[in-house]
Amino acid sequence: MALPLVYSVESLRARWRSSLVAVAGIAGSVAVFVAMLALARGFEQALVSTGSPDNAMIRRAGATSEMDSVIDMEELRVIEDAPEVARDARGPLVSAEIVVIVALPLRALRAEGAEANVQVRGIGARALDVHQGVRVAQGRMLTPGTAEIVVGRYARESYAGLEPGATVRLGGTPFQVVGVLDGGGSAFDSEIWADAAVLGPAYQRPRGYYQSAAARLASRETLDLLRQRLTSDPRMRHQVDRETDYYAKASEAMRGLILSLGALVAAVMGIGAVCGALNTLYSAVAERARELATIRALGFGSGAVLIAIVAESLLLSAVGGLVGVAAALPLDGLTTSTLNFQTFSHVSFAFRVTPDLLGLGVAFALAMGLVGGLPPALRAVRVPVAVALRDL
Repeated sequence: MALPLVYSVESLRARWRSSLVAVAGIAGSVAVFVAMLALARGFEQALVSTGSPDNAMIRRAGATSEMDSVIDMEELRVIEDAPEVARDARGPLVSAEIVVIVALPLRALRAEGAEANVQVRGIGARALDVHQGVRVAQGRMLTPGTAEIVVGRYARESYAGLEPGATVRLGGTPFQVVGVLDGGGSAFDSEIWADAAVLGPAYQRPRGYYQSAAARLASRETLDLLRQRLTSDPRMRHQVDRETDYYAKASEAMRGLILSLGALVAAVMGIGAVCGALNTLYSAVAERARELATIRALGFGSGAVLIAIVAESLLLSAVGGLVGVAAALPLDGLTTSTLNFQTFSHVSFAFRVTPDLLGLGVAFALAMGLVGGLPPALRAVRVPVAVALRDL
């Protein structure tokens, strides 16, 4: 015979002060746990959304990123001539690009002279046609062959002197800001775009050399055919990845670090929350020893008492879990930035608090409740009824 749930609820209500302490500890642990997951999810989504499943990313074989790759004009022509690459009336949809890392003053800390790295991407004339998720949100697109730049919306907010009309010196060459890009929350929002033919010489890069090529596929299914074609061509020494796969891999190191640190913090706070729940339930069991013995003497078995006490712990943890995920909800969409270990540039992104993360937060809370509820429950049922009733 099982004890009614109301018994567990009334027990918690009678000890509401200690119950609130346990709920607060669990809620804090869950909020941190969900926040770290949302941070990692946001960083991953920012990088993965930078790529498109319709695009191929072509780099030198063995290159870990665009930074250590090279593509010359002859190799670029081979890519453009491949039948697996999409074309329109203007020609092949290929954007040959270079990447430069530049230190610029941070807007918020300009008075202190603080700087951070920003990625400057040298692009071709087909960049917007290939990277179709990017649009000009303010001003206009840069004119090919001129010292003009367009800046991502997050870059404009983070760095000083990137307002439309401003002039920025890159590699000793003055570039004028003519527009603001909206990359839809991708890493492009944290970049500056310039014409590759102008940006390269500004940094003493030889003309006709690039670091990567983004190519729009004729269809998603032609990626393997393009890879086979380019890897079997003796003129080519390059690797071909789907763009989304490239950026997903680029997010792994930082995402792993965030999750590791988050797990450590959540574990430490979780131990504290479990200790709080243990203290609350051990005290409750000690105060109710005779009450629980009387219940058992009335015919309720040890299993019913054990389940009732564990139910109290799960109720505490469920309330704490719901409070914790509610506390994490306002983080959704909050923008922050971190260093991308692959490019050593700062990437701005938004926390992503998704339903599955909220579910994981509640599950984490229930796990803490189960761990915190079992020891007091086992202690309660191990006390002989005669011993517990001795003082009645």
